[in-house]
Amino acid sequence: MNPYFCSDFYFRIYKMNKLTVLSGIRPTGYLHLGNYFGAVRSFVKMQSDYNCFFFIADIHSLTTHPTPENLQSGVKQVLAEYLACGIDPEKATIFIQSDVPEVSELYAFLNMNAYLGELERTTSFKEKARQQPDNVNAGLLTYPVLMAADILIHKANFVPVGKDQEQNLEMARKFATRFNYMYNTEVFPLPKPYTFDGKDMIKVPGLDGSGKMGKSEGNAINLYEDPKEIRKKVMRAVTDSGPTEPNQQKTEPVENLFTLMKIVSTADTVAHFDELYNKCEIRYGDLKKQLAEDIIAFTAPIRERIIDILQDDSYLAKVARMGAEKARESASKTLNEVKEVIGFRRFF
Repeated sequence: MNPYFCSDFYFRIYKMNKLTVLSGIRPTGYLHLGNYFGAVRSFVKMQSDYNCFFFIADIHSLTTHPTPENLQSGVKQVLAEYLACGIDPEKATIFIQSDVPEVSELYAFLNMNAYLGELERTTSFKEKARQQPDNVNAGLLTYPVLMAADILIHKANFVPVGKDQEQNLEMARKFATRFNYMYNTEVFPLPKPYTFDGKDMIKVPGLDGSGKMGKSEGNAINLYEDPKEIRKKVMRAVTDSGPTEPNQQKTEPVENLFTLMKIVSTADTVAHFDELYNKCEIRYGDLKKQLAEDIIAFTAPIRERIIDILQDDSYLAKVARMGAEKARESASKTLNEVKEVIGFRRFF
């Protein structure tokens, strides 16, 4: 018996009657500790309880005009990192956005009912226009429409989003409501933001003394990071001149380092440095050295898996192909419904 047929058959049985969760990430950089603890670790748990679609948003990344080489290597890297972190292509649907042309077709239909004024008012458009004033392309303006197409094509019930994407998810709900009303249909369910369990919600701070860890902020430790580079980055992390009195409240940069330590180090290690801080005996150099080694110990197994997977092009191609087939099956059903209610199904 064909082993792929078996896995595909059981996948269909597995996903029946489960709510659908969808999340995408642009292939514009390496996944970092913030991505892992903020989302990917939870995705690994969710794939057993939900019908999960995790995609690599390569079409979205075109708004910044990447070179073909950077685009292809970015897609390959994120796909390998997702797999290395534990996302299972037999449980979840992992796919590349451009492998599902139905998304672009739905994007075109939804654009007909999206209005210039509402798109120009979105925070994401205004911020991106400020960041790249010489490249304010139409893709930036209609980013929320493409995001809506990504979500609605799979009839997602839940979408894990950060604060910066909440408005775009609300736009997706607006476009779904508008379409359903215009065509007197219930094709699209209204997607809701997925809220992770409180104990799973970890905001990973950056190394620059404030804010969260992010790709574009230059304050991140990547899962793929070389140990030597991790040590270098951590040793350069922002601190202060040290406590001047016992049990002094920590400044934000120092609190950030302790937060990172609580994530990757043992409780005894955290308690040891906390005691030294409260006694005004702490040496930040020692804390950073310990933190760097603990980060290396945590990321090393993931990094090794990433390296192994990146060298196996046939496996990556198989995962991408399998994900595209599953995603297209889901997307084509929705698109056919959309075409029918719009009136594109001809009987002559």
